[in-house]
Amino acid sequence: MPKFELNLRQEIVNAAAALNNSDLSFADFKDSRCNPAYWSRTDNGGFLLREGVPPGEAIGDIFTNGDKYATECATAMMIVYYKALRSIYGDEKFNALFPEIYLMDWDVTEPLLAEVAFMNPAADILPGDRGYFSNPDYDRRAPEWEGENVIILTDSMYYGHGIGITTADEIIRDLNSRRGEYASRSAYLMDSVGRPDFKKLAAVYHNIPRETGSLAWQPFPSPLA
Repeated sequence: MPKFELNLRQEIVNAAAALNNSDLSFADFKDSRCNPAYWSRTDNGGFLLREGVPPGEAIGDIFTNGDKYATECATAMMIVYYKALRSIYGDEKFNALFPEIYLMDWDVTEPLLAEVAFMNPAADILPGDRGYFSNPDYDRRAPEWEGENVIILTDSMYYGHGIGITTADEIIRDLNSRRGEYASRSAYLMDSVGRPDFKKLAAVYHNIPRETGSLAWQPFPSPLA
């Protein structure tokens, strides 16, 4: 595994542990909240970076002033990835790469992190990957417990926002306790992961030009004539 990927995976694990130790609360989108000094709360409960605010500073504020924030688990996963990339790239490059951050579920408009939003079958899971515990018989009155997004940590541990850092068995037990009245199916860890494009992120780190590296994307296609 290339050194860049190893380093980024470690920073993802570190960021997950840091978010777990912050005072970030769990809330669905209608009850989400954020620090208005750095973010504007959108009508659907997302967080939009305020104009003129340094992106790295805004991400860091979630970890230092977590009591001013509340959101659900998918958004928490994106916060973890942004924190890890800030640690890897440093503020100058991070701020240049992510000038317009929008934190809202899997509404990932940033090409550098788009892959994290999609789950793909994997032969194994590695620290820094995003996993998902599905709860097929969840109580329909509480749709937030349909499943739990997690960051895979080391030593068979997982971080899930609202559940914390724990084992797979504990997450499954927690989700099973939130099933409907006639539930018969257990929650389980899916055999798919959301995984950043490490080659693309490494190309940015090493300043490989887009036209010669793996960064030849068009985030906003031109309209048809």
